[in-house]
Amino acid sequence: MSLIKFLSSKTFLYQILLAIAALVVLSFILLKWLNVSTNHGKFETVPDLTGKSLSIAKMELEKNNLVLQIQDSANYNPKYPKFAVIEQDPVAGSKVKEDRKIYLTLNPSGYRKVMVPDLRQRTFRQAKPTLEALGFQVGKITYIDNIGKDMVLDMTFKGENIKLGTMLEKTSVIDLVLGNGNRGASN
Repeated sequence: MSLIKFLSSKTFLYQILLAIAALVVLSFILLKWLNVSTNHGKFETVPDLTGKSLSIAKMELEKNNLVLQIQDSANYNPKYPKFAVIEQDPVAGSKVKEDRKIYLTLNPSGYRKVMVPDLRQRTFRQAKPTLEALGFQVGKITYIDNIGKDMVLDMTFKGENIKLGTMLEKTSVIDLVLGNGNRGASN
């Protein structure tokens, strides 16, 4: 019975009201502190950096209180100059908080190099899609006497024979020497 008397006493009710008031004041102070520390309602607009050089992009981001972060730059785009911004995240015009990282993808100095597969003794029908799938272009096609019609006999780049393990930039033009299906005079 003494517990029921204590719970209904003025002292207990006074302590409960005091605790609730302290909780309300503490919550109010915490919310005000969060508004100030997170700059609630204050945003920076992300500038359009596409096509701009790295130094100009860095200056624009610093002017807008944003942080530059460079990402992988493996995809060469010939429409943009070397080391220019080709992509950004978040996109231009986005509203972000101060000191937010803006991720930039830069245009490398050229296409990445790819190993040229050995397509000798394969048909042109097999060789052409293989080269194109790797990003190469099929250039001049020359035919010589050989019983294998449309068989790849040799591959050249800028007049030089392509050796096993040769690395060339994507979009390089590879010339092919094919058989014409004739035996030739010495056979």
